[in-house]
Amino acid sequence: MRKNTLWYIPGAFFLLACVLNWIGCIQGTDLADAVKPALLPLLCATSLAYLLGRDGVDFRAAGLLVAAQLFGCAGDVLLMPSSDVLFLIGMTAFLVGHLFYIRLFGGRSWKGLKPGPWAISAVIMLALVLGLVKAIGIEGAMFWPMTVYGCVLMLLIFSALAGVLRMPRGRRATWWILLAGALLFTFSDACIAMGIFGVMTFALRHFVVMFTYLAAQSLLAVGGVRLILGR
Repeated sequence: MRKNTLWYIPGAFFLLACVLNWIGCIQGTDLADAVKPALLPLLCATSLAYLLGRDGVDFRAAGLLVAAQLFGCAGDVLLMPSSDVLFLIGMTAFLVGHLFYIRLFGGRSWKGLKPGPWAISAVIMLALVLGLVKAIGIEGAMFWPMTVYGCVLMLLIFSALAGVLRMPRGRRATWWILLAGALLFTFSDACIAMGIFGVMTFALRHFVVMFTYLAAQSLLAVGGVRLILGR
């Protein structure tokens, strides 16, 4: 089969949109928000174009990847206005996107795991999330929504970590990619939370948030495509 290079086109536009977004973040201009709604659709188009015409495509898994990316796009758009209601809705959109990612690769990495490791993992995840929420200083009406969201993020990390630990050595590269994506996503969201709740601000925080966020989405896309192709 002839090598598919169609994905280069949306991939190039995605990279260009990323660079423009980062420039806007650094300069503090509206350019960042202007290109933000196009980022995840372009990444989604790149993923689908890469899969087009290839052998062994798991179409059900591809649907999960597309759903995760489109909910990420919805979260991007909803978080742009400064509104508490839209913030919660946008956070929910990202949470649903994470659940699709977890279903895509967590369903494979956790399969066959006995109740004992599940229980231990759940306790560790909850302790880590509560410790982070407390350290950031989240309280009041936002405590439980952020705790639930944090637990889902932690499950994303543990799902990828389970693949690293449990998969055959020759197939661990995909799971390392997914783990790196999950960790960067968590770091990006932690920076957002620290800025919102006033724990810590630093120069170029918006750039750091978007750089790590887009890197995370890109790694999850690469790892997801590899899983879809059975790698």
